[in-house]
Amino acid sequence: MDLGYLFFLSSGLFLGWSLGANDASNVFGTAVGSKMLKFSTAAIVAAIFVVFGAVSGGAGTSRTLDSLGSVNALAGAFMVALSAALAVYLILRVGISVSTSQAIVGAIVGWNIYAGKTTDMETLAQICATWIFCPLISGTIAICLYFFLKKLLKYSRLHLLMQDQLTRVGLLLTTAIGAYALGANNIANVVGVFIESCPFKPLHFGSILTLDTTQVLFLIGSLAVGVGILTYSQKAISTVGKNLMKMSPMVALIVVLSHSAVLLLFASVSLHNWLINHSLPALPLVPVSSTQAVIGAILGIGIIKGGRGINWNIVGKIVIGWVTAPILAMGICFISLFFLANVFNQTVYLP
Repeated sequence: MDLGYLFFLSSGLFLGWSLGANDASNVFGTAVGSKMLKFSTAAIVAAIFVVFGAVSGGAGTSRTLDSLGSVNALAGAFMVALSAALAVYLILRVGISVSTSQAIVGAIVGWNIYAGKTTDMETLAQICATWIFCPLISGTIAICLYFFLKKLLKYSRLHLLMQDQLTRVGLLLTTAIGAYALGANNIANVVGVFIESCPFKPLHFGSILTLDTTQVLFLIGSLAVGVGILTYSQKAISTVGKNLMKMSPMVALIVVLSHSAVLLLFASVSLHNWLINHSLPALPLVPVSSTQAVIGAILGIGIIKGGRGINWNIVGKIVIGWVTAPILAMGICFISLFFLANVFNQTVYLP
């Protein structure tokens, strides 16, 4: 194994750790905030399933990021990932859950500018459009689920204790689904820029399973995400799970389901191909913001309840984080590439 590659890959692993620390709040913050699940239980389940999602379903969205800017030098990929990770970490330090997807997009655009490469504006427009549609779709799904489950509970005549038990089981299942969706949709943010220079060989588990080179890269990146979930996610969880809006267990369940549905919709290659084969408009395979998805779901339910329970100050801070993340990552990346190339004599892009 090339030790130089592992050194450069460390920035992607740092970004994976940052994503896990930041986006765990979107997967199970509402469940922990509603006190229906213990943090340790939810974190372990999420850490396991985020790996499954990344390895089995992460290929689709990585192609989109490659179209936005094909980072063709290992040192450049190192700085793109590091810049996005630093932007996420700096904003996370103040307790604001931020979009890792936006940070990596900003960093790639910063690399394009420095390298004199043309940014694919069609791809960039697709990605930016999801920053608007993602919370809207999530909010719409949440509203539909809210009315459906409300009627279902009304006519089911379940005892409150049985409702409570089913809700706990449901939250545990949605944590697993949400983590799988996060891995499938967002692993491209973590290590997508390293695919072109990936030196790994296929990994064989007997005759049962074989991981190709990209899947091995996704496996390593997703393990870093899992470590981030287990070690540093509680601060952001307090923002999404408790402070944004007080939620009942049923609402917490709806929020995670809506978030997971949106991430899977934008990550599923099978769904994308099925829609195209049936001459239907297909959703782009884009790494969307899990933060925006969960905030959209919370706001959707909060608005149909009159909006009185929403902490709009927290909403404002989160929106500021969304705007700041890509700009900060782009600036850090551009400046850092200059120093990496001129001070440390590293090749950060190839002609």
